[in-house]
Amino acid sequence: MAELEARLDHFLAAPADAGTVELVARRPAIDQREILAEGELTAEVGLVGDTWVDRGSRRTPDGSPHPDTQLTVMSARVVSYLAGDPERRALAGDQLYLDLDLTEQNLPAGTRLALGTAVIEVTEKAHTACKKFANRFGLDALRFVNAPQRRGLRLRGLNAKVVTPGVVRPGDTVTKVC
Repeated sequence: MAELEARLDHFLAAPADAGTVELVARRPAIDQREILAEGELTAEVGLVGDTWVDRGSRRTPDGSPHPDTQLTVMSARVVSYLAGDPERRALAGDQLYLDLDLTEQNLPAGTRLALGTAVIEVTEKAHTACKKFANRFGLDALRFVNAPQRRGLRLRGLNAKVVTPGVVRPGDTVTKVC
């Protein structure tokens, strides 16, 4: 935990207005990850080939996928540290890994981000770590990113939805849309 606390300033030093897409990953099946050179985002399915559209949600009346959890976005700085090996980053289970300040203060719900040719919108639904996250990165990692005093920092990431379809690639710039 002390090592994570010591890295907090580095995690929070990500660019506020213009960052970079570091990784695009889809989940074609439970516990599977595919690292993509290019991902297609649509309003209907989120990241094409990802299982979000098939999994449904307990939080919708009819069990359909929750529109506010279409995409999950995580800080590239946080996941790089937790994963150690770059090949392990996608184990976090998110689709987009950005070098951008993801804090609630910088990106309140409703903020739109342009990345590649797509635009996504930050949703209000909190994104928290679960047992799988702890199994992959350790209990201290889970406690660190879920700590109540750090929730607004969104160290685990955020939820978003696609508002303008398009293509996103690692290396693309990500900017706030006014």
